[in-house]
Amino acid sequence: MPTHHPEASAGGSALTTAQTRIRITSSERGWTRRPAHISEALDFWSFAGGAANVVMQLSRPEVAYGVIESKVESGSLMRHPWKRARTTFQYLTVAILGTDEERLAYREAVNAAHRQVRSDENSPVKYNAFDRELQLWVAACLYIGFEDTHQLLHGAMSEEQAESFYQSSSTLGTTLQVTEEMWPSTRADFDGYWNNACLRVSMDDTVRSYLMDLVNLRMIGWPLRLVFGNLLSFLTVGFLPPLFREQLRVEWNEDDRRRFEHLFVFVSFVNRFLPRFVRHGANYVLMRDLRRRIGTGRALI
Repeated sequence: MPTHHPEASAGGSALTTAQTRIRITSSERGWTRRPAHISEALDFWSFAGGAANVVMQLSRPEVAYGVIESKVESGSLMRHPWKRARTTFQYLTVAILGTDEERLAYREAVNAAHRQVRSDENSPVKYNAFDRELQLWVAACLYIGFEDTHQLLHGAMSEEQAESFYQSSSTLGTTLQVTEEMWPSTRADFDGYWNNACLRVSMDDTVRSYLMDLVNLRMIGWPLRLVFGNLLSFLTVGFLPPLFREQLRVEWNEDDRRRFEHLFVFVSFVNRFLPRFVRHGANYVLMRDLRRRIGTGRALI
């Protein structure tokens, strides 16, 4: 596949992995199984970084304004957060666990919504939801979310394990318009793509304000914010790499990083006592719901 990506020609100094990825220092944990397939990362703890992943996706201005200005009111994150969460997690589940036919059905449903997402003369940046490069960026963010959570739960992967894990991930993008040729062919190629793509990360005041509402859970009722707000905000900032925290203007220090990683050491320990149907149960429910919707002709999103 070609080694050049459009992002590589973006202006600015080269970025390093230390700037574009979170730091994970934990070694492999003896009590955990080390699967090398992305389907094993569909543990319910993988959703802990969901809000952070949205922040990362929307750190590209074209993606951010496509969401902020979207005319698809039914899919609005701020107005319908639970529906948006269901459709997003269902996309991830079908992309990883679904058949080719199920992925095609979901692609057509998403395409119907994406046709309405394009910039106009009043938009501060040009965007189109069918832009394959933007979809590649979003899919790359999704991959990083799975890899980070998997390593926080199971310890840092070896190069061989990371390569095996990565090779099972391309459907995160190819379920939509990203082609196999666009998806970096190796894990090392992905690092190169990612660091170059992050040169395009930029937040203006409008985007930053929108994303801080997400970090602070402004889209859900105050009782849930009161109970879960501090924990979820901590998790969201913890899952953000340094570059994204800087753009968002949130603080994170070494003590925060240690608390974040120690939390996942505890979660990993507890996880070993939970049966698979508990840890992966939400995915089975989402797949049953998808198949029911396809079978009855109901809208998928």
